[in-house]
Formats: sequence, structure tokens, C-alpha cells
Amino acid sequence: MPRNASSTSSAKSSPRTAPPSREVMVDLALQGGGSHGAFTWGVLDRLLDERWLWLDGISGTSAGAMNAAVMLSGLERGGRADAQASLEAFWRAVADAARLSPLQRGPLDVLLGRWSLDASPMYLMFDLAARLWSPYAVNPLGGNPLASLLEKHVDFGRLAASPIKLFVTATQVRTGRGHVFTNAELSPAVLLASACLPTMFHAVEIDGEAYWDGGFAGNPTITPLIRHCRSQDTILVQINPIERQQDRKDAQSILNRINEISFNAPLLKELRMMALLRQVADPGHSEGRQWAHMRMHRIGTDAIENLSASSKMLAEWPFLCMLRDEGRRAAEAFLAAHGDDLGQRSTLDLDALLDEEV
Repeated sequence: MPRNASSTSSAKSSPRTAPPSREVMVDLALQGGGSHGAFTWGVLDRLLDERWLWLDGISGTSAGAMNAAVMLSGLERGGRADAQASLEAFWRAVADAARLSPLQRGPLDVLLGRWSLDASPMYLMFDLAARLWSPYAVNPLGGNPLASLLEKHVDFGRLAASPIKLFVTATQVRTGRGHVFTNAELSPAVLLASACLPTMFHAVEIDGEAYWDGGFAGNPTITPLIRHCRSQDTILVQINPIERQQDRKDAQSILNRINEISFNAPLLKELRMMALLRQVADPGHSEGRQWAHMRMHRIGTDAIENLSASSKMLAEWPFLCMLRDEGRRAAEAFLAAHGDDLGQRSTLDLDALLDEEV
């Protein structure tokens, strides 16, 4: 499939040159964040250009899990080019489906080029309704437009047979704990559960248990990558800002920040735990050696910090292309700065997280 030739598409970067001896096996940890997952699409698209990078495992939540499943389906079917084409086809289908959505930018936002639904009357009505009425009342049939897209764009048989390990997190409603599903367990229901915002959709039932969005418990869950994968390098693709410099006091901004803090808390807690285990792990013990020698990396962008939380529900194709291109730029910058560090040393300072503990 040819790459999109719209004005929002960036030129394809040249792969880094690396000798065969520098082939590196890595794990990926992919955050969720609605339409902002198109940033992760761009990161993956760029990393797939690097034939010296090989995947051992992927952990994903919500949009991160969908990106992982779509990419791995294409990778197993036809290699890297097929994986890139599969990601583009999936996000194009998301944009096409969103044309019928009542959640559209207002005329002023379109005129000013703002990627936001904050001034959209339908979005404001939807946001208010979500606080007053259950999705079981508003959407009694429990429909989810992503269901048919996942069935079309993900080959679950190939995922089950893939040697690349895939871990998808959903939150069990009954216990409040995260549940990690692996390759053979994956299905459209599992991916929908991982992305199930409880104010928007019915809980997804799997084997008699109800599940909500995995971001409440792990966004994403990194521990399985350390315990069950051979790779010692994990690249975290982060799309939820941990810090915000703006001191905004309006109600919408406060609620947005509460959501960001809530969905980042499990990740930060796990990273702090990993930093502590790395300090005390016994390198002579097999499992201790996994923790002692792990290397963490991060690809993120300040550009997402400037986007409102409402834009996570905006799926216009030019917006998704903008995020894709930003993802490619962020991955390109990471490779230029830290490509030689992969397989050698961490580029994310986990010990600094311990210094923040009180």
C-alpha cells in the first residue's frame, strides 16, 4: 500500500546504517490514549524502517494494544512493509468511521486550525451526559464501532502463533486489578476491554468477568516484558504527559489533569518498583539477573502536552496524520540521539524516580 501523499505526510527518513553485529532485540511498551495513539503509529512506522532492530515482546494498553495487534498481524503476514501498511489501513479506517460521529470540531476551531473539541456543542453535551447517565442507559445495546474494525484489521490466529510475545492489559472490575492477556488469549473482546472507558462503554465480559480500560491498572504493564522476554532493552512509547507546565484553573483542565494523573500513576509506580528491584537484585540469580541488567528507554513528545484531552476523541484524518508525523519525528530524534545506546545502556534514568519518593 502506498504511503499517504497528503500535505500532512512527512518524507520517509533514511534508515540508520548499522553493521550486522549491531542487531538489537528490543521490547516495546505502548501507552493508551485514544486518538493520540496515532503518535505511536508514527513511532512504530519509523522503528520498522530499522532492520537492525528486532522485536521480542510488546506490552500495550488501549490504543497501544490495538497498535501492537495490528502491527504484529501485518508483521507475521508479510514482514515490515506489511506491518506499516496495516497500521496505515487501520488508522485510515478509524478516520473513515469517525466521519459519521457527532463529535466534530466547531467552525471556529476549524477556521483557527485548533485540534480540539472543547468548543464543540455535541462534545460538551456528550461530556455532561457521561457524568449524569450510565452508558447502559445511553447505549442500551452496548455497540462499539471499533469492534468491526478490529475483526477486519487484526488476524488473531497469526497473533496466537507469533513468536513475538504480546501482552494486553485490562482492568478487572470486580477486583480492580490488572489482568494481562497473552497471544493465545487475544480476541476482539480483549482489545475492546483494554480500551473500555466505563463512562462511554459497557464493561466487556470475558469468561464471566467484566473488564474496563487497562489504563487504570497498567498503562502499559511493563513487568511481563522483564520476566518473560529475552530482550534486556524496553522502549516506552509515552503519549500521556506526566508533567504539565500550564497552571490552568478552569473546570475542564482540572478534570483533564485528574485523568492524566490517574492513567500515569500505575506506570510511575511500576517504574519506581523496577528501579528499586534493579538496585537490590542479585545478578547471580536467574530472575535477579533480568532485573539487574534491564535497560529502559523512552520516546515521547512535548507536542502532545499542547493538545487538550478532548482531542483524544478527535479522529479526523489530517489530525491523525499530524500525530503520525510527530511520532516519526520523535522516533527519528530518539534513534539519532540514542540508537547506539540500545543494547548497551539505559537512556531513561529510573533512579531519578526514587529520588522523587517522599
